[in-house]
Amino acid sequence: DVLVADMTDPNWEPVMKRASAIITNRGGRTCHAAIIARELGVPAVVGCGDATEHLQDGMMVTVSCAEGDEGHIYDGLIETEVTEVSRGVLPEIPVKITMNIGNPQLAFDFCQIPNAGVGLARLEFIINNYIGVHPRAVLEYPNNNYIGVHPRAVLEYPNIDPDLKRAVESVARGYASPRQFYEDKLVEGVATIAAAFYPKPVIVRLSDFKSNEYKKLIGGSRYEPDEENPMLGFRGASRYVSADFGEAFALECAAMKRVREDMGLDNVEIMVPFVRTIKQAERVIDMMAKFGLKRGENGLRLIMMCEIPSNAILADQFLEHFDGFSIGSNDMTQLTLGLDRDSGMELLAIDFDERDPAVEFMIARSIEACRKQNKYVGICGQGPSDHPDFARWLVAKGITSISLNPDSVVATWEMLGKKEA
Repeated sequence: DVLVADMTDPNWEPVMKRASAIITNRGGRTCHAAIIARELGVPAVVGCGDATEHLQDGMMVTVSCAEGDEGHIYDGLIETEVTEVSRGVLPEIPVKITMNIGNPQLAFDFCQIPNAGVGLARLEFIINNYIGVHPRAVLEYPNNNYIGVHPRAVLEYPNIDPDLKRAVESVARGYASPRQFYEDKLVEGVATIAAAFYPKPVIVRLSDFKSNEYKKLIGGSRYEPDEENPMLGFRGASRYVSADFGEAFALECAAMKRVREDMGLDNVEIMVPFVRTIKQAERVIDMMAKFGLKRGENGLRLIMMCEIPSNAILADQFLEHFDGFSIGSNDMTQLTLGLDRDSGMELLAIDFDERDPAVEFMIARSIEACRKQNKYVGICGQGPSDHPDFARWLVAKGITSISLNPDSVVATWEMLGKKEA
């Protein structure tokens, strides 16, 4: 079936996994629908304007993303031609090609594609699809050592919503406690990806849900603030160091520690997203060490997502606390140009371009700082897949690795191996 919607967010992902194609009214090439569709390997046409008005249940349509930069939706079923290409031997290139992975179920398929590891493994997919519960709802469950009714629970936790309690019990049934359920599911998802690519490095980004996305998890509305622009709000490192989320952050750290130490998957590296200030970086590093993830211990590397202009401006200082940068070109572009990539407005989407001189200045500055300190620097945004000239520019600037969605790995690799005429 073809999914037609105004716009998608992480709450849609279980449905998106079942769709043969995705069509939305709003969004650009870095919107949620576009990113997840690439990862799932299904065609997506976003920013159509009024698709939900014209496409009705039961209609037969053909969705094509194989005709240039614009997608097309055809009335009826049209004939298609399938072309198979032998991979052959890929050319030598001066950069490592890694992959963006979110769905653990696809990890053992994607690892067959030529790669140098995983440049971005997202926890959000695991939390949304395998857990579905807000971490604070899990942590505040009455008597978290077991699942069941206890006579003292009503007295000790008078404010617990009975419906929320039942919902948590439903998803965590069969586990020692809801807390154990949450942690085990994180371990299971991350370990699957890490095992598929072992011993190649797998950079796991800690959770980067925004408040509106967390709110859609079970119990989320109880714990999340109402924000006018969640893209610039309570997310990333700011969330980790807050009193409201610190214990939930400890859950993530405990899961990563188990994957690395108990399961022996020491190819897992940890990435911290959306670090606004140097002080924030210091606090996060200290918290992670407290929770058993100490930089350098057992070979643990900590990477910072370089995606805010302040990260580029103070790159040398940020790098004192991390083993390298992974440049998030999607957020770096929107924050440098003052665009909200989640707004869905076509007029704004037109101006979204990683190749803008201001954005390239920020990225070049970040790469230069890493090279000067002999530290890792990669990129995990969509730009290199969409713009061959941008990928070549990154290589010329000395980037260490380019992390791509699996469907664009071979094409980008071959493009970078060709000499420009």
